[in-house]
Amino acid sequence: MGASLFEGLRSSVVSKLTDVPKRILIGRALRSDRLGETLLPKRIALPVFASDPLSSVAYAPGEVLLVLSIAGVSAYHFSPWIALAVVVLMFTVVASYRQNVHAYPSGGGDYEVANTNLGPKAGLTVASALLVDYVLTVAVSISSGIENLGSAIPFVVEHKVFCAMAVIVLLTLMNLRGVKESGSLFAIPTYVFVAGVFIMIAWGAFRGLVLDETMRAPTAAYEIKPEHEGLAGFALVFLLLRAFSSGCAALTGVEAISNGVPAFRKPKSKNAATTLALMGLLAVTMFCGIIVLAMVSKVRMAEYPAKDLLDNGVPVGPDYVQHPVISQVAEAVFGSGSFLFIVLAAATALVLFLAANTAYNGFPVLGSILAQDRYLPRQLHTRGDRLAFSNGIVLLAGAAALLVWIYEADSTRLIQLYIVGVFVSFTLSQTGMVRHWNRHLATEHDPAKRRHMIRSRAINAFGAFFTFLVLVVVLVTKFSHGAWVALLGMVIFYGTMTAIRRHYDHVAKELAAPEGPTDDSVRPSRVHSVVLVSKIHRPALRALAYARLLRSDTLEALSVNVDPAETKALREEWERRGIDVPLKVLDSPYREITRPVIEYVKSLRRESPRDAVSVIIPEYVVGHWYEHLLHNQSALRLKGRLLFTPGVMVTSVPYQLASSEVAKKRARKRSEWNAPGAVRRGPAAERAKETGPRD
Repeated sequence: MGASLFEGLRSSVVSKLTDVPKRILIGRALRSDRLGETLLPKRIALPVFASDPLSSVAYAPGEVLLVLSIAGVSAYHFSPWIALAVVVLMFTVVASYRQNVHAYPSGGGDYEVANTNLGPKAGLTVASALLVDYVLTVAVSISSGIENLGSAIPFVVEHKVFCAMAVIVLLTLMNLRGVKESGSLFAIPTYVFVAGVFIMIAWGAFRGLVLDETMRAPTAAYEIKPEHEGLAGFALVFLLLRAFSSGCAALTGVEAISNGVPAFRKPKSKNAATTLALMGLLAVTMFCGIIVLAMVSKVRMAEYPAKDLLDNGVPVGPDYVQHPVISQVAEAVFGSGSFLFIVLAAATALVLFLAANTAYNGFPVLGSILAQDRYLPRQLHTRGDRLAFSNGIVLLAGAAALLVWIYEADSTRLIQLYIVGVFVSFTLSQTGMVRHWNRHLATEHDPAKRRHMIRSRAINAFGAFFTFLVLVVVLVTKFSHGAWVALLGMVIFYGTMTAIRRHYDHVAKELAAPEGPTDDSVRPSRVHSVVLVSKIHRPALRALAYARLLRSDTLEALSVNVDPAETKALREEWERRGIDVPLKVLDSPYREITRPVIEYVKSLRRESPRDAVSVIIPEYVVGHWYEHLLHNQSALRLKGRLLFTPGVMVTSVPYQLASSEVAKKRARKRSEWNAPGAVRRGPAAERAKETGPRD
């Protein structure tokens, strides 16, 4: 009776305990035909898809200074040149992805580009890299946000793992409400943060250039004890490359817009390309402005501040809390405790939390596409009650929470794992775009279109070359510092998705209907029906009546002798009532019920392999969850075993007890307001195709 117990528990317990809180937390279910209402205008799409690269200016400059501090304060003068290299890379990647969104607007992003132009293995490599990077985006952004918030609220730093977990739960709930609702909520902090940073840069420039005032960061008087003093030659180059690779964290999330093109309002590609350009311009300006102000205000950052940061020659000690660069610059420009300082600190923390929203929009969409291509479980392809990819959102939250717990919400440790995946996807995607333009140029003869394609190919070729160089730098400089963990994660994702695809392919092959007749399509010679009875009551009589209606070739009732007295009473009543169905009793010396029935059914199959055996099981239908624990347990075990017996059909004959009316009323009430799960799948995506059996 597997279905009976499972459905009963599910409808009576799970629904009752979770439906009402679920409606309160994520809202009422939306119909599939309302998917168009969730599409985003550019003003909402910018904070939804670009909050990651915009917010990275809060920690990317600090990561550059942390690495340079290894050689002491004297190495800080390289930071503007490193910032310039990051800017060139940012503009290159943005220009390259503007070609992507026009050529592949269906939402597959880097995965679709690589899969189409370089083959399934390259596509799966990109997908693995992006999935890892999305998980790290959530972990890094939230951990960094906690550290920024901790500069104003010490309690947050003291309990940062707990606080980070709480933020993950909150973001998950907001995203389960749907893309448009979460985007509208997240837009305000993002725009406040951008405005705050621009005000800080403008006011800092005014104070320094016009008023000629000296701005001092709270760490300006500190000294840095270099781990390796007087670096030169290859060692210095290696240090600069490592600092550059850390600064490249500013580029994470750029690819999310190419994955989220279907979420934009029409014209989708044009709006996505415009959002990309605006994001790049804002991120570059803020990144450079913070680097310059950090140099002017003499911000000091150390990779190991407890021992390497010196106050009057004395290490600051383990109790010292090193605040992020943006917090120190804001304090230098606005003054400690000032209104604008507090607003910017709060907005920075919020936008770092919301930067994880880029991953919350990218991961589920990519997961849905991979599930459609049979690389991930089918459940990730279905939309939830609010037309968001709920299963993907929950999976992302769980993976990110695990990382936060393992790395204790330490952004400096987590960031070492970062950006490896994104540059793998950058490189393969841009290489795929070069092949895309080559393929189209081979058949295009219009001079104007050819000039456009040649220009686009040149942009993508330069992007592929540049991002490949950066990938090599990142791997060389960060491998021993934790990048190997990200690579291991990519390998695990790749292997898992390959195994899932192999499974789905095997199932599709096994289920495929051949052209000619098969054993499944040939009518059985006879049908032997068996009705299971334990005593004569209404459910048993109903099951017998149903079995007679089937007009099987042979029909018999079957009982197991566990208690001789009960079996004797059953035989006597059977004869007294004159039931015209033969009653067969199976002996069970060890008081088992399941094994004798299974062996008897198998013996029927052995005697007549071309016959079908129909096992009919009477069941009670009850209305309360605890009643399911008191009934139908033997039927549950029997069904579980019979389902694995070839040539055996299992039929349940329900008998509704009075308490079942309670469940019926609940079901009727739920159906009046769109029962949870009633809307599971939105309209087919533009790229939808039949790729195998639906589970």
